[in-house]
This record gives sequence, C-alpha cells and structure tokens, in this order.
Amino acid sequence: MSGGLPYDEAMRAWAAAAPAPERACPLAVPELLKGFHPDHRPGGLVPLRAGPDAGATVPPELAALLEADSLLEDIDIAGAPILDADVLVLGGGGAGCVAALTAARAGARVLLATKLRMGDGNTVMAEGGIQAAVGAEDSLQRHFEDTLRAGHFAADRALVAALVGDGPDCIRWLIRQGMGFDLTDERQRMGGTLLRRKPGGATAARLLSYRDFTGLEMMRALREAVLLTPGIALLDRHPALELLTDDRGRCGGAALQDLEQGRLVLARAGATILATGGAGRLHLAGFPTSNHYGATADGLVLAYRAGARLREADSFQFHPTGIAWPPHMEGALVSEAARSAGARLVNARGERFVAELAPRDVVASAMLRELAEGRGVVRDGRHGLFLDTPSLEREQPGILSQRLLTLSHLARRAGFDPAREPFLVRPTLHYQNGGVAIDSAGRTALPGLLAAGEVTGGLHGRNRMMGNALLELVAFGRRAGAAAAAGARAERPRNLGLNHLAGWRRGLLAAGLDLGRKAPLLFPPYGNVTAEGLLGRAA
Repeated sequence: MSGGLPYDEAMRAWAAAAPAPERACPLAVPELLKGFHPDHRPGGLVPLRAGPDAGATVPPELAALLEADSLLEDIDIAGAPILDADVLVLGGGGAGCVAALTAARAGARVLLATKLRMGDGNTVMAEGGIQAAVGAEDSLQRHFEDTLRAGHFAADRALVAALVGDGPDCIRWLIRQGMGFDLTDERQRMGGTLLRRKPGGATAARLLSYRDFTGLEMMRALREAVLLTPGIALLDRHPALELLTDDRGRCGGAALQDLEQGRLVLARAGATILATGGAGRLHLAGFPTSNHYGATADGLVLAYRAGARLREADSFQFHPTGIAWPPHMEGALVSEAARSAGARLVNARGERFVAELAPRDVVASAMLRELAEGRGVVRDGRHGLFLDTPSLEREQPGILSQRLLTLSHLARRAGFDPAREPFLVRPTLHYQNGGVAIDSAGRTALPGLLAAGEVTGGLHGRNRMMGNALLELVAFGRRAGAAAAAGARAERPRNLGLNHLAGWRRGLLAAGLDLGRKAPLLFPPYGNVTAEGLLGRAA
C-alpha cells in the first residue's frame, strides 16, 4: 500500500462531501482485476507437480498442503474402533447438515462427523441473504445468466442450471424446516410476502434474508432439524485425517481423530459426502479472513490425494468490506446488506470510486486500487476506506437499529456509533470459488465420494455472487444427500484401508517432493495446535 491520508484529515474530507457523489473507475474490468485482484498478484500461483491435476496452478499456501503426505500409516489404523453407516458426512456446517437430513429422510443410516461442533462453520457468518428467483419480474434464466456473468463465464453451466432451478423449492424447504425470512409487512407474519433486495451483480431483486444474520437463522433451523431427525448419529470434534479406500479405488469412509479421547476412529460407509468448507485460514497473500477457525482446506487435501479432480482452485473471493480497524476485529465482515441498503464506499478524499453493487471481485479490486495509489485512510497504522453508514442512517432513519443489527453490534464492539462515524474497511479473504469437481448430483471423480458446499468447484466460476453460497449449500446438500442414500447400498466397499497412499507417495517421490511435509493442517498454526501434535508426534 502506498501512503494514504491520516484518519482525522480523511474524516474532514468525508464530512464535507457526504453523501459523496460517485466517481467512475477509469479502468475496464479486465484491466482492474488483472492489476489489483489478489488472484493475479506476482508470484501468487505455482504449478502443482503431483496428483491428478499436475500442471494446474494454485496459491503456494494451498500447493504446500495438496502436495503433502498423509498424517497416517497403515499401522495407525490397525485395531482402531470401527463405526458403520450407509452414509458418512464430513462437516457439520450448512451443507453437511442438509446432506445428512436428506440422506436420513431417504432411509439411510447417517454418521455426521464435525471438526469442531455442529454449526461451527462459515454458514453462521453468512449475513447478507440467499438468492432465489421467486419474484414475478424475475426468472430462472435471469438468475442463470447473472451467475454465469458474475463468474466470468467459467462456471459449469449444468451445475448453474441445477442451482438456480432448485432455488424456489430450496426456499420452500427451508421454510418447512422452520427458518424465518424478512417479509414486506412484518405485522403480517402469516400473510406478508417475502422481502426481496437486489444483490451485487444481479439484474433483479432476488435476495431473501433474515435481518442481517441470515446464515445464523438458517443454521439454527438446520441444527434443530438434525437433532430431531432419527437415523443421524452425531460425532462432534471428529475431524477427518484421511479417506478410506478399497482395493478397487472406491472411497469407503474416513479415518477420524476423536479429539476428546485422543484416538483414531474408522468410519466405514457406502457413500461419503465431503462438506468441509473452504480455505480462508490459510491467509492467502497475507490477507485477514472472515472464515471460521477450522477453514484449512482439509476436504481439498483429502479428496485430491485420493484421486478426485479440482477446478478453479486458483480463484478466491475477497469480500470488499472486512473491518480494517480496530486491529482486534480485523477481517470481521460488515455485511453486503449494508451496501444493498445504500451504504457508500468512500476514499480518503471523500470520493466514491466504484458502484457498490458491482460484483464482489470488481468492488474489492477497486478498493485495493485506491489503497495502492495512496487514496486510503490510515488509522493507527491500519489502511482502509470508509463505509458511509452515517449517510445511510440519515437517508433511512432507524435502518441501523432495525435491519442491520449485526452491523450495529460490530460497531459497538469496535467502540463507535455507526450513525455518526463510518466504518474503516478493506477487502478480506472470504470464499473459495473453486474446489473439488462434481457433477449435478454432487458426485466426484472418486467412486463413493460426493461433495457439497464451499469445498466444491464449478458453480461459481471465478467469482461468486452474493447469496449463491447459501443457495448452493441447500441445493447441493440435498442433491448429494439423495445421491448418497441411493448409492450407499448399491456397492459396498471391501478391503478398506489406506490403499491410495502407496501410489500417492510414489507420485510425490517421482516429482521430487518431500514426504516429511504432512497434511491436512486441521487448525491454523497460530493456534499452537498441530495435527501431528494431536496424534502424539513431534511436529
């Protein structure tokens, strides 16, 4: 970052200009992204040297894990207790819970294994809302085209068609689970219509929400449904260390680490669903992250090592409005609901510099350009830009206390009044656009392994639209859960073990890679907890 103006000086410029008129960005979108988006930073990508996608480029932080050896040897699983199920779901966030519910209701015996606790994931932090084409002026085709355009036409069209086509029924399904949504007339809880807003990059108002904590409300309803549904056995604090494969190369479950008992447990299943989330805690390019503590790319590592393919694994989303000050809250999100409601982004000169509801990669890149070219705000050594919430409150009195509750709570934690003082924000690492390649049923290239949610690739292309993540976890959680339940009894795995590791290790050695590097990471290193330490080995 190049310089910037001191906070007090920038505040005077903001106050003099508020509400600031928009100043158009002079750069075309491709030039802006290439010059300022973190995906395109010099040295930001390296080629993979081993595995099914050798030659593809990914961030070096991710490559180090994808090309690591397993934490386990055959001797480690000898004598480990065994649990059997029809379907094993790895991950207890939104996608995992939806998949588990769907599979169990189809008659499957389900094991739901989480790294932390059920609900500890990114779903609860999704604030803005969920997209679905339910308005009379909207259509599935418009949602389809908006999604493709936002992702720079890199998404799998069949997956996008499945996503948007499922959208309206996903909303009905969520309502049946007990999830609440904002209505146009809150006094008519039984008769009001769903309140819709226009998300960034969309051509129609199709964003449905519950205040500005939609993901938290969704996870509340899903968690209650899981706990009340027969046929689901919950294993909290059981992260997966390795997938189990049979002598035909089929996935048949996973080796789990029981964090409370300090032992390995083998979970065998006819079908396994990865719903392990993203990779934000790798802090790519040194960025802060909005992601939960366990978001360390475990699912990518395990699937890739066992033979699944990845796609768009070089593409990550940086949410425009992560908190830049105070330092102890760095990376926490100010929801896009604020910009959807009309909050403006303003630089240190009191100027608007981007259309706030442009696609997220465009907005984030425009912000990084302002910071790089010295038009940022500097406060206590932190660089950021203003999110003008005071002007929003003046234009819509009461909006901060009535609709943007999470935003107001964040401001209180930061020690200021958002009706009088703007937030200082900057882009934060937020979402893994790519991931494990799947088909429209959630199946991966590895027989017996399915995936749903942020761990997957193909739906978002090279940029995700706001609101499509919550829709994805419902749509593809349901699809993967149904496919897993149907296929679990068709062909049971046999001679299960770590059969894929011998070939994996030969590939690492042939590529000149070090077998001493181990993965998955499980937790970020600054937590002073390592996977090898949990196994009782020297890190």
